[in-house]
Amino acid sequence: MGARTFAEKVLSRASGKDVKAGEIVTAKIDLAMSHENSALVLKAFKEMGAKRIKEQEKLVILFDHRVPASSVKAAESHKGVREFVRQEGIGTFYDLREGVCHEVLPAKGHVLPGMLAVGTDSHTTTYGALGAFATGIGATEMAAIWALGELWLRVPETMRLVMDGGLPPMVSAKDAILHVIGKMGADGADYQCVEFTGDVVERLSIAGRMVLSNMSVEMGAKAGVCFPDAKTEQFLSSRTQIPWHPVHTDDGAKVKAIEHFDLSELAPQVAKPHAVDNVVSVGQVLGMSIDQAFIGSCTNGRLEDLMAAEGVLRGKKASDKVRLIIAPASRDIYLEAIERGIIASLVRSGAIVLNPGCGPCLGAHEGLLAPGERCIATTNRNFRGRMGSPEAEIYLASPATVAASAIKGEIADPREVVP
Repeated sequence: MGARTFAEKVLSRASGKDVKAGEIVTAKIDLAMSHENSALVLKAFKEMGAKRIKEQEKLVILFDHRVPASSVKAAESHKGVREFVRQEGIGTFYDLREGVCHEVLPAKGHVLPGMLAVGTDSHTTTYGALGAFATGIGATEMAAIWALGELWLRVPETMRLVMDGGLPPMVSAKDAILHVIGKMGADGADYQCVEFTGDVVERLSIAGRMVLSNMSVEMGAKAGVCFPDAKTEQFLSSRTQIPWHPVHTDDGAKVKAIEHFDLSELAPQVAKPHAVDNVVSVGQVLGMSIDQAFIGSCTNGRLEDLMAAEGVLRGKKASDKVRLIIAPASRDIYLEAIERGIIASLVRSGAIVLNPGCGPCLGAHEGLLAPGERCIATTNRNFRGRMGSPEAEIYLASPATVAASAIKGEIADPREVVP
């Protein structure tokens, strides 16, 4: 068929025929994830008249958005899904103790390079950090997968982002992706498979690459991928014994667009309300008072994020007027952060540490904002009403920038807080 892109290769294998960008395919799913919205999936599944899940071994269900249950309605939803899991004998079920889905699935070895993975959450694109084609779908689509094991998709075109130059001190993957989204716009990669390449990506840890893939959806991407390398192999070696094979775009394959970014002089970035692509350098918002600082989520709740925040806060105190909230992305991260003394240090700096979960990020519970309040967060969305009142404001930034802002009680440049 000639040279093919990563997306074309994965969807060709999954559909059992050679396909190219723009074609509609019916593809076999390798991995399917749903969280509390499994209750909606189950409802649609029953309404379809389906009786049994076709391929249970490909299904992962977990609770992370409203844990512990934030309301009677949430508790009832949890109860219904637990009963279904027991009745069906579904083996891969993580109850509320494990953490955020987009950390748990890669960390537990469920995600492999070259997979076609779907999840009932838009930030399922995170799994592209390991070289998978991963995308978010709706509850009805997931119900069809439960019943049939397959889903129809349009093969996306490919956009390649070349990120070069190295990142300056106190500038992280979060700053890089915010900068890119600010330049590309919220629809700059609409329904495309975004390939993250360049020396910046090569130097990033798997956690850093997860930040890129996670937020690719914020510029409209269908999927966002970082191609496997030695770091990927090392990450997976302790998590799975299943053989895997990397999938790369062929030289000469048709790519819709290639965009180059020199990040060698990038400053810390901040996304202003109420859009993720409303991005400026931190210097343009310095001194803006804040009421809350949040570090966590499927974007920036990993160990290196907590370490970056603790490095800024160490020996210092959060401002008395700021609620500093920390939510590790998983139980394993929480435990390691405890064992390394990171959690103790953060608590001494005035942090409130929550159980692993999504609560503050989506505004389900834990850290809701009141009208007129302002929060700076390491999350991935700052839409109006996202974390509470629609009259509140959310600014997005890196863990280092959020930590520096917590100390000063206003949006701050971490380079000015840490010598």
